[in-house]
Amino acid sequence: MASPRPIRTALLGFGVSGRFFHAPFLVCDPAYSLDVVVTGDAERAAHARAVRPGVSVVGAADDVFARADELDLVVVGTPPNTHVDLATRALDAGLHVVVDKPFAPTSAEGTALIEHARDAGRLLTVFQNRRWDTDFVTLRDLIARGELGRVHTFESRFEAWKPGGPRSWKALTPVSEGGGILFDLGTHLIDQAIRLFGPVESVWADLTRRTPGSVGAADDDAFVVLRHRDGTRSRLSMSSMAARPGPRFHVSGSKAAYTKWGLDPQESALRAGTLPADDGYAREPEESWGVLGVGEDVRRVEPVRGSYAEFYRLLALALAGEGDVPVDPHDAVEVLTIIEEAHRASSDDQ
Repeated sequence: MASPRPIRTALLGFGVSGRFFHAPFLVCDPAYSLDVVVTGDAERAAHARAVRPGVSVVGAADDVFARADELDLVVVGTPPNTHVDLATRALDAGLHVVVDKPFAPTSAEGTALIEHARDAGRLLTVFQNRRWDTDFVTLRDLIARGELGRVHTFESRFEAWKPGGPRSWKALTPVSEGGGILFDLGTHLIDQAIRLFGPVESVWADLTRRTPGSVGAADDDAFVVLRHRDGTRSRLSMSSMAARPGPRFHVSGSKAAYTKWGLDPQESALRAGTLPADDGYAREPEESWGVLGVGEDVRRVEPVRGSYAEFYRLLALALAGEGDVPVDPHDAVEVLTIIEEAHRASSDDQ
């Protein structure tokens, strides 16, 4: 029996997202072939050809849609204000679509895009890769096993020290077009909180801009509190101005607490050129493991190994009619609704 044809894929954009979070997995997974990369940058084009010899590098998305009959899937890894337009055009061309986060600048646009995919009869999903972070899947496992008891407080942080502020399009994109740290990192933190503790009943937020000389630009420092229907409070912190970042997770329950410092190792490994198929990918040294316990009576927790490759494995099954898409786009709309409420809540307090 002949092997099925690989999923012929075009990657729109070859910045951080395309270069580190999509291309390595498309190249390493035999279910896919990375056939086309869209970038107008000469250095990025050269890197794309090095990663996937023989790939066709083109300068505009129009070049992809003109040859849609040679493709099956489009991955949209461009700035957020282009997501809806490019995804719509890909669906109209008869292609399945992966959209990077944030899914869309507004929940209304996200909902309309879902309806458009349904009418087109094509699959649409959102790249929420942080569902497969090592620290997140470890925490999810601890909660499922009852190690913490009834969780009442979930603290989650993405904090870094970038006093110069964001660069390139991130420095210029307004909130109305999906700009700011809440749309960027907050999309991950909110999605993870909902996956752990379910629907959100109320939102409180403090959003600000701390980079000097950037009055009127999008937020680069955010603190959001979510009250879940089950009573859990999620306290989510995102900042590019944290000279000493706090713990990635600090989770308190009726039986114990869990604390984890440091970020999941996958991004740093990918940026260093490690491929998902390489030995040691996504493994954490024991000194980086989180701790579980009460007071000083704690033990290190061996992590459950995460892998962003799981997103593309599940997508391949869905495209073969053997399962659901890895991320339901309705989940992304739920996150966008909460982000919109956070912006309203922050504005009301100022």
